[in-house]
Amino acid sequence: MTDYVSTTPGLFPLPDWAKDDLSDLKGHQKGDLISGDEGEEITAAYERAREEVIGVQAEAGLDLVVEGQLRWDDMLAHPLAVHDNVETRGIVRYYDNNNFYRDPVVTGDLEFSGDVASELEAASELTDELGAVLPGPYSLADLATDEHYGDDADFLAAVAEFLAGEAEAFPAHETLFLLEPSLATDAPGDGEDERASEAIDAVAAATDADVVVQPYWDALEEKVYAHLLDADVDAVGFDFVTEQDDNRYNIQEYGAADSIALGLADGQNTLVEDPEAIRDRAEWVFDQIPVSEFETAYLTTNTETFYLPYSKFQQKLAVLAEAADLAEVTTA
Repeated sequence: MTDYVSTTPGLFPLPDWAKDDLSDLKGHQKGDLISGDEGEEITAAYERAREEVIGVQAEAGLDLVVEGQLRWDDMLAHPLAVHDNVETRGIVRYYDNNNFYRDPVVTGDLEFSGDVASELEAASELTDELGAVLPGPYSLADLATDEHYGDDADFLAAVAEFLAGEAEAFPAHETLFLLEPSLATDAPGDGEDERASEAIDAVAAATDADVVVQPYWDALEEKVYAHLLDADVDAVGFDFVTEQDDNRYNIQEYGAADSIALGLADGQNTLVEDPEAIRDRAEWVFDQIPVSEFETAYLTTNTETFYLPYSKFQQKLAVLAEAADLAEVTTA
């Protein structure tokens, strides 16, 4: 029987009080964004906010709790933006939306940082159902600028090695979500698609946890999806909010991994779905595909949720948790 797990891909909105406090503490300029050496007051505010969002997830009844990535001012580019051998320069649009991040320009070897591991260490003291979140290597390389390695293939491999080193330092965690929107929005070409899969493989090998690769904002091109299935990952995610037909086709044509992540709640839209609607969408997906049963079906938002007002974000968590409970009852 399929185990339904409610969770999110992280990158939460700040609680309203934290947004106000941190705005005063950090300032409002590009140079005031997180750099990895924030002072005690800023650190304390983030620690309090982390504790709150972990409590909110537990209260909502989510099965898998994430740290929240509240410090990630640069969204998925964060692990590079705080690295000693990376310079943050001009402001760049974050995919096709109205958010921006500092261009992380790699100027030296991507050695071990430990920034994300320290966040997870703090989170692990607050929950026993911890899920980890990292940008996938292809997306992180796509968001960055290389002024050190000098070759796209070498740079992707270096980013994968860097992320693998970070993952090796994580505390015990049940699942690792690798967020790979660039795989869908800026698909790798011939040869590069295979290297992207190998890079994901390298990161996945660094953890004993289940690994979920979650693209979003579109379906994967066929060859990209086929190569991704060759990676040693436990689940591939599908953004069924943005694209239904092509995602369904990929599963029908090429199959799927042993588990699946279903992006069924809209991480960018303030409209709060009904739990029954999420459950019904999951059943619709399974009715459309030839796979009779998955080990685990992760019910999640299709994207990060930092776009949402905090109150709407809280409501979406509760919807996902209830939808997973309803799905369990339906299949019992």
